[in-house]
Amino acid sequence: MGKKGKEIKKKALLAFKIGVGSFAAIYFAELLGVQFAASAGIVTLLTTVSTKWETVKLAGYRILTFFLSSIVAIFLFSRGRADWLMFGVYMFLLVFLSGIAGLSATVSVNAVIGTHYLTSMDFSFEFVINEFLIVLIGITIATILNLFQPYRSQKGSIIAGMRDTEEALQKILKGLSTYLKNDEETQNPWEEIEKAERNLAHYTESAYEYQDNTFVSHPEYYIYYFEMRMKQLNLLQNLHGEMQKIRKVPEDASLIANFILKLREHTHEMSDMAPLLEELEYLLDQIKKHPLPCNTEDVEGAARIYHILMDLEDFLLYKVRFVESLEDRHFEIYWNVDGLKSK
Repeated sequence: MGKKGKEIKKKALLAFKIGVGSFAAIYFAELLGVQFAASAGIVTLLTTVSTKWETVKLAGYRILTFFLSSIVAIFLFSRGRADWLMFGVYMFLLVFLSGIAGLSATVSVNAVIGTHYLTSMDFSFEFVINEFLIVLIGITIATILNLFQPYRSQKGSIIAGMRDTEEALQKILKGLSTYLKNDEETQNPWEEIEKAERNLAHYTESAYEYQDNTFVSHPEYYIYYFEMRMKQLNLLQNLHGEMQKIRKVPEDASLIANFILKLREHTHEMSDMAPLLEELEYLLDQIKKHPLPCNTEDVEGAARIYHILMDLEDFLLYKVRFVESLEDRHFEIYWNVDGLKSK
């Protein structure tokens, strides 16, 4: 299933949950004899979002702000004129206070609750409990429904994205190597880089969504991974730009091109970069021993080559820093290695 198909499936699942949840919320509200029972379905609609954690947090915020909005509504509507002008004042205070507290997402539900106070003019304790039940039923149904997320299929899709990213990097590195060799079969890697950037942005978004849909397993690992790959990809884009500026390809270019081909074989998630860093350092030492260039064009080419080597070093270091940032639990869960970092 392609990305478009997955998006349609995700939206269809969300729509299904909202439909079922709204029905269930109204049904239980009517079963309990709650006034304005239909509003419980609206609360479910407004609380059901795409991830578990967002739903849980939003549900908690709705409960907290319910009491504040009830106090404001009772204070305003029980004094003076209880009309739509006063409701405008209520909305002003509600939006202003929620915005200051960073809880603007709760305004919609509390606005609905405010209309109930305004139309009923009932400020008794029993009616406050009635309104609280509307909110409680709505957010409870939404939270329960959002516990059912296809996170296993999401995880499989993310892992497939990791492998796809590694294959894309291999293609780009091969293209850069042949470009540097001035090979007749050289293919411009720009297209592959742009495609990989678009895919990486999608994979990173999926990793964040997966993290918000799980309560265990430390899924931030996938976010770290894709962010590391994005840094590497941006660096390869700059590297290609440097290569295009070389007017006369130095003899050392073939050595670097061969190194890039070797680097291509070590793009896997668990590849060790230490041997390649050592080889790159040796390559730098060998190039430094070469005679100094004798004209401006050669000097410029040598400077570009040195800059390319520094970029390649950064490419390797991004992976090294990614591994160093991981904890033992990440190695145990994602690499099936016990305490690799501590060894």
